[in-house]
Amino acid sequence: MSSADDATERPTTTALITGAGRGIGAEVARQLGRLGTRVVLTARDPADAAAAAGPIDGAEAMPVGVDIADQASVETAAQLFAARWGHLDILINNAAAPPDRDETPSQANLAAASDALRVTLFGTWRMTQAFLPLLRRSSHPRIVNVSSGAGSHTDGQYGFPAFGGAAASHAISKAALNAFTAVLAAELSDTPVIVNAVCPGVTATVPGAEAFGARPVEESAPGIIWAATLPDHGPRGGFFRDTRPLGW
Repeated sequence: MSSADDATERPTTTALITGAGRGIGAEVARQLGRLGTRVVLTARDPADAAAAAGPIDGAEAMPVGVDIADQASVETAAQLFAARWGHLDILINNAAAPPDRDETPSQANLAAASDALRVTLFGTWRMTQAFLPLLRRSSHPRIVNVSSGAGSHTDGQYGFPAFGGAAASHAISKAALNAFTAVLAAELSDTPVIVNAVCPGVTATVPGAEAFGARPVEESAPGIIWAATLPDHGPRGGFFRDTRPLGW
């Protein structure tokens, strides 16, 4: 085969990113694409995924919307993925429920709190179960759960003590996501599947957020890229921000 033919081959590493229609999910896709990874973007609205994938080399959009809170939607996506791409090397569970920053535990609407857990925790859990068989077909499978220091007891910047109990459902759901990461990593400790959680820090995912101290998505994405491309001897079951361990 000629070098020209080699240059036109599809990348051998395939990544799937949830919640990739905009924000940090789309930026992670861009940065992975620059590394030569085939990136498959998903969003609840497939048009959003297609628009985000268009400018990225090596990127494609899942042809259907993926609602991680809906079992049938996730199962359909997994079947389509298996038929089209065959295996999965990197699963980045980025989609999550948006935080209600004014909510406190004593005043929380428990229906809304249940919805936050249904998306952030159980949606990630559902995606992982559905795509794990495809990850097992990879030689170097990686799972990255995009979490938050809001789910940490010890993070002085964003953790439980920092905000007087505000954004309660967000914090609790992210703490649960961290626990899921730890127990999943323990289950898979004797397999090639490396699982970690990453806090991207406060990130400007909506216009004007920089004015409140959020950093650009370009600065937050590399920590996720790092976890998605760890070597086979890399850490497992950890919680990181900007490649550094973060306290639970």
